[in-house]
Amino acid sequence: MARDRKLQRDEKKARMFKAAILDADNLLPKVLPQAVKSVEVLKGDGGPGTIKLMTFAEGNPYKTAKHKVEVLDKENFTYCYSIIEGEMLGTTFEKITHEVKINALPLGGSMLKCTDSYFTAEEINTWKEKVSAMYEAIEAYLLANPKGDRKRRQEEFESLCLELSMLGW
Repeated sequence: MARDRKLQRDEKKARMFKAAILDADNLLPKVLPQAVKSVEVLKGDGGPGTIKLMTFAEGNPYKTAKHKVEVLDKENFTYCYSIIEGEMLGTTFEKITHEVKINALPLGGSMLKCTDSYFTAEEINTWKEKVSAMYEAIEAYLLANPKGDRKRRQEEFESLCLELSMLGW
């Protein structure tokens, strides 16, 4: 399940990215003290693979959320992290992923495109099965066609694509 939203802002994309993404660990407790008590880096340098612990302020329904940085692309103003532990996952979700892409607007300011994706354990297992099936099919194709004419390979590739689409790709 995914939810998209767009937020238009007056700030330029580089300044918004720096504040909302790169400086968020320090800035959130200052600008939202009623919501965020602290953000602590447990492992990593802030880039992909970094693990952070967000502690929420008193009175919030959640105490903590552990985040894993999935993508940090400073050149393309893209950031993605997954909530991998914490009360907000409840008993339903295995992880929640939040992705932000910041684009410049023609007349100034920026547009933040945010996508939240909610994954159950069942969905993650189904996805792993589909990825595995895809690579097995590609490997079988490569083993069956170490060489050969281009037209026949194209036809076989199109057949493989049709099979993958029937698997939900």
